[in-house]
Amino acid sequence: MSESSKDTVHAAADMYDRPLRSLRLSVTDRCNLRCRYCMPEADYVWLPREDILSFEEMATLTGYFADLGVDKVRLTGGEPLLRRDLSRLVRLLLHDRRIIEMGLTTNGILLADQAQELYDAGLHRVTVSLDTLRPERFRRLTGRDEFSRVIGGIESVGKVGFANLKLDTVAIRGFNDDELIALIEFAKHYQAEVRFIEYMDVWGANEWAMDKVLSRAMILDQLSQQYGSITPLPERGAAPAQRFLLPGGTIFGIIPSTTTPFCAQCDRSRVTADGMWYLCLYATSGTDLRNPLRTGASPEQMREMIQSSWAARRDRGAEERKVLELVGLRDSGLIGIDRLREDPHLEMHARGG
Repeated sequence: MSESSKDTVHAAADMYDRPLRSLRLSVTDRCNLRCRYCMPEADYVWLPREDILSFEEMATLTGYFADLGVDKVRLTGGEPLLRRDLSRLVRLLLHDRRIIEMGLTTNGILLADQAQELYDAGLHRVTVSLDTLRPERFRRLTGRDEFSRVIGGIESVGKVGFANLKLDTVAIRGFNDDELIALIEFAKHYQAEVRFIEYMDVWGANEWAMDKVLSRAMILDQLSQQYGSITPLPERGAAPAQRFLLPGGTIFGIIPSTTTPFCAQCDRSRVTADGMWYLCLYATSGTDLRNPLRTGASPEQMREMIQSSWAARRDRGAEERKVLELVGLRDSGLIGIDRLREDPHLEMHARGG
C-alpha cells in the first residue's frame, strides 16, 4: 500500500475539471466466452504472463490512485474470476479504508463457486453480464454452452448475502431487442437492476454498425408501450447509467454511450492486467505504470506520474466518435483487425470494457 494519509495529495482533476475518482482494474485479459460484441474471434494475442501484475503490485498501484482521489474500484477482465484466488486481491485492496466501493463485473460462469469467498472478503457489489434469456441465443452470441452456469451464478449472489445486484445487457438491434421486457421481469425475480447498454463501436473486431444500435429512445419507447409512463430518476453524478422508474416501483438503467455520450462527467480510468493505464475507453495509447513500479520508482514519483497524466487529460472519446457519425465517418474510425492483433492493449477485453 502507499504511504499514510499525511502524505496524501489533493484529488487530481483533468483539463475539464473531471476528478480522478473511479478505477477499473483489469486482473486478466483472458476470457472463457467469445461474445460477438467483444471477442468474436477464436484466437487472440494474449498479454505475456511475466508482465501480468501480482496482486501486491495491483494493491500498491491502487494505493497511489487513492492518494489522488480514487475511492471506487471495479475489478474487471477479460473475465476476472479466471484469476486464481481473486478474493485475496479484494482483501488487499479493502485494507485501504479510502476505497469505499469495491465492485466486480463478471460473466457469471464461475460466480457460484466463488460468490461466498468474495462476499466474505468484503466485496460490495456484483454486476453480471446477461444479454439473453434464451440458451440457444446465448450459445450463438458467446460461442459457448454455459447459459445454465450463468443463471446459477446469478442465483448465488443473493444467497450469499450480496445486495444491489446489477445485470448488464448489451442491447443489439435485430438480436435481443425482443427480450427487453423479459429481462426486466427476470431482474425483478432476483431483486436486481438491469442496465441496457447501447452497442458500442469499440474498435473493429466486433463488426459494429450503427443500424445495430438499439438506442435509448428505442428502449424507452418499447418499455413504455408495455409498462406505461416511465419516470427519469435524478442523475447520480458520474455514474454511467441513466436510471428510470417504472410504474410499480421497478428501476432500470440505460447506458447510452453511443447516442448520448456522457464524457463531460466521466471520472473513470483503466489499468490493464499488465499495468498500462488508459484515460479513456477509446484511447489508443496509455501510460506504462508497471515498468517504473518494478524498477524502483518512489511513491512520490509514481504519484507525480499519475497526477500529471490526469491533469493533462483531454479525452472525450465517445463524443469524438459521435462527431464522426455526424459527418458520416464513424465506421472509418474503427481500428482494423490486423492492428488489433499487433497490439493486444487495443482490445476492449484487455482493458475492462
